[in-house]
Amino acid sequence: MGFGLVVRFVARDAAAAHAFDALAAEALKGIRTKEPGTLVYVNHVVPDEPRVRVFYELYADRAAFEEHERQPHVRRFLAERGQYLESFEVTFLEEISGKGSSGDKAAQ
Repeated sequence: MGFGLVVRFVARDAAAAHAFDALAAEALKGIRTKEPGTLVYVNHVVPDEPRVRVFYELYADRAAFEEHERQPHVRRFLAERGQYLESFEVTFLEEISGKGSSGDKAAQ
């Protein structure tokens, strides 16, 4: 069953948002090539809120998420992101049903 999260980041200012995007893009290179259990990892900008970024992350399972957190490219992102941020909020998700890369689930 899939394991996911949504993270809402608020950058300090426009320059910090740009630097944050560059840091996230760097991490994404490693996520794409070294994390088969990371099914979806997307950085979104919020229309009319230029300092806000929302990440949607979906993992094959909790173990895949834990492996993601151990990766050097992710540890660097986690260590350096704070200098660009005013705040962030994490919401963890457990799959109930749906259609997606973790397998289609029948409505319950």
